[in-house]
Amino acid sequence: MNLRRVLLLALAASLSACALPPRAPAAAGEPYWNGRLALQVDGDKPQSFSAGFELRGTPQAGELSLYSPLGATLAQLRWAPGTAELQADGRRRQYPSIDALTEDATGTALPLPALFAWLDGRAAEVPGWQADLSRIADGRLVARRSMPLPTAELRIVLQQP
Repeated sequence: MNLRRVLLLALAASLSACALPPRAPAAAGEPYWNGRLALQVDGDKPQSFSAGFELRGTPQAGELSLYSPLGATLAQLRWAPGTAELQADGRRRQYPSIDALTEDATGTALPLPALFAWLDGRAAEVPGWQADLSRIADGRLVARRSMPLPTAELRIVLQQP
């Protein structure tokens, strides 16, 4: 079974409306968000999944952890300049960039640098993507990609403190 299928099955099994259990606190001053995310990728073989998440760090170096409804770690993505790593299903895979990692895992490269700005309530232009920040004060973000195909939609609901 290929890594994408394993990751997608694990993420699909994690459909969750419940809050995440508390995790280790972020370092002082380190950007940090947690909550739930859902990603839908359209195309010949539409895919969708959701998971609890924690995002910390910066667009240049950070970590994204994905969790099941019961708090089990489904996947961890780590990146730094020139490298990215995916740990899932008991395996580690190396990539040259976070874009290459997210494209392999989900079928579409995700705009990680823009995501940090969007979660912080700041507009960030990404060709083909449009983010709706109108509800970010309520902890809700929707970002849609229209180009290049396949289209994709990312929905995030932040856990309120």
